[in-house]
Amino acid sequence: MSKVLFVQKKHLKWLAFVALILILAMAFWSWDRSKAASGNSSEPRPIELVTVEFKTTGTDGKEQEVYRWDPGTIIVQKGESIELRINGFQGKSHPFVIEGLGVKGEVKKGETTVVRFTADREGTYPIICLSHTDMRHSGPMVGYIVVD
Repeated sequence: MSKVLFVQKKHLKWLAFVALILILAMAFWSWDRSKAASGNSSEPRPIELVTVEFKTTGTDGKEQEVYRWDPGTIIVQKGESIELRINGFQGKSHPFVIEGLGVKGEVKKGETTVVRFTADREGTYPIICLSHTDMRHSGPMVGYIVVD
């Protein structure tokens, strides 16, 4: 003998309502609200850079100083839009070029110089201070931008 089950219309409405609530709850808890780290953004990625000076006295009693960029190497992705914020922490003035990227500027003590560029080609590009090019001029003051 077979059994027949009768379902009333109001029971179907409640069943559909409960099913909808369960589906929405599962969607909410499984929803990934994180942003992709490698996604292209219209905003340039800010990178902080500072000028640093090291002073010492040699064994002959002569004071020596050397300047550098810190960090000394920056790694960016090909096609990435970059905003380089260079803070003049030490040294009066540092005119600079970034060879191969067509970027030039000057950093002065107590100021921040901002340069923007897009890293279009892979390679290693030196950031060269034009005041501190060799040991006679407290250098070389060279950093690197590596485009992967």
